[in-house]
Amino acid sequence: MSKQNKAPETEAVDTQIAELTADLQRMRADFENYRKNVERDKAFLVAATERKVLIRFLPVLDDIERAAGHVPAELADNPWAEGVANLTKKLAAALKEVGVTKINAQSGSKFDPNLHEAVTSGNNGEKITEELRSGYLLDGEVIRPSMVNVD
Repeated sequence: MSKQNKAPETEAVDTQIAELTADLQRMRADFENYRKNVERDKAFLVAATERKVLIRFLPVLDDIERAAGHVPAELADNPWAEGVANLTKKLAAALKEVGVTKINAQSGSKFDPNLHEAVTSGNNGEKITEELRSGYLLDGEVIRPSMVNVD
């Protein structure tokens, strides 16, 4: 049956079907975009929360590392002191599992303003002379720069 032979009621129904089909397609596309946006926002929120928790945890790790690094010689073989030293290794391993790595800020390495925060600067400020506080990356992104002295 050609379009010319259709009754006006049939043409109206066909037009309405076409309009409703287009509306449905738009609604499906809108819903798919909404779903993608929700998933993206959810992933961003999870990453931001993880980052925030890790940043709050880093000062605790600093304190434990300082304690392990200042064990008196007479306590070097003490099981408790060894436990504290092992705790720093376990914490470092746990952080590595979630994508946290320590920034290289050893004495003599090159100063990088993207990774390091200079507290004092000497002549040319190109070489690190001392690390004052460890810095960390989370999946390659700086979550806390290393605090260093440079010369």
